[in-house]
Amino acid sequence: MNETETKQANEVMDALESVIDPELGIDIVNLGLIYGVEVDGTQCTITMTLTTMGCPLSDMINNDITQATESVDGVESCDINLVWYPIWDMTKMSRFAKIALGIHG
Repeated sequence: MNETETKQANEVMDALESVIDPELGIDIVNLGLIYGVEVDGTQCTITMTLTTMGCPLSDMINNDITQATESVDGVESCDINLVWYPIWDMTKMSRFAKIALGIHG
């Protein structure tokens, strides 16, 4: 990624903080679900996971991710690369998410 694409990737990550996991009420960035953001020209690829396989709300989350990503200047399309490795667990959550969910440690 060039300097502009790196800036856009950071802006996408910021925009993704507006995408809330409907079950937990915390954004997907602080939950640690986003593993990577790459911008190549006007195309953005989000590599991510979900808290559980077969999440019934994945379509809704994907739509919210696409909308947030495409709100960034210069980004016209979004591909979501859903991965299951590394497996998500609570250690991937930010301190903010842990506090909001009442998890200590």
